[in-house]
Amino acid sequence: MAAKELSDGIFEVQKSGKRFLGTKNAVPGSTVYGERLVEMEGDEYRIWDARRSKLGAMVLKKMKIPIKSDSRVLYLGAASGTTVSHVSDIVTDGLVYAVEFSPRTMRELIQLCDTRSNIVPILADANHPASYAHIVEQVDVVFQDVAQPNQAQIAAVNCEQFLKDEGHLLLSIKARSIDTVASPAKIFKEEVKKLEKEFDTKFEVLKKHDLAPFHEDHLGLIAQKVSR
Repeated sequence: MAAKELSDGIFEVQKSGKRFLGTKNAVPGSTVYGERLVEMEGDEYRIWDARRSKLGAMVLKKMKIPIKSDSRVLYLGAASGTTVSHVSDIVTDGLVYAVEFSPRTMRELIQLCDTRSNIVPILADANHPASYAHIVEQVDVVFQDVAQPNQAQIAAVNCEQFLKDEGHLLLSIKARSIDTVASPAKIFKEEVKKLEKEFDTKFEVLKKHDLAPFHEDHLGLIAQKVSR
């Protein structure tokens, strides 16, 4: 049985009667974080663990992911590259600008880039997009997974600088990084309101979904940058 394509480059893979999320491996025979490899009809797929990936969880929540094979993606909060590697599988004719703040984690990300030429590793603070403006071009998608209290602001300033008009923001809002006491539902509502009302860059929120049980107290959000 062939893998079922859920959206560009993202597949439902069947193995031993079970269904898994997967991407077609851009580096056949190689794993990134110990994930399973599955062969189907001459292609090799990497099983995508949604419990280790906010973007993977968004896919399983049936949120339409606007990343295409030729997309330019700015990924904020790249860490060691678990999810970045799956985005790399998807954007076969595109590019991923992967921003990470931790030098230790960046070393692992750079090792990943040795075998994946469509990832550009950037050691920088996502609060200061001007510091990498000489590297990053205009992009189709901004994906953010940053554990900071000013998550909405970080998203807005990066989208202002880099996201094309009518491009998409994919945001993982981490309630406990914003407020450890308030209810997640209240925090989510306030953060969405900020995106819609408080910044120079205007967004239309297209879809939002709680990411439990994969990630507790997280909201996945897809928004589109409004043309001026």
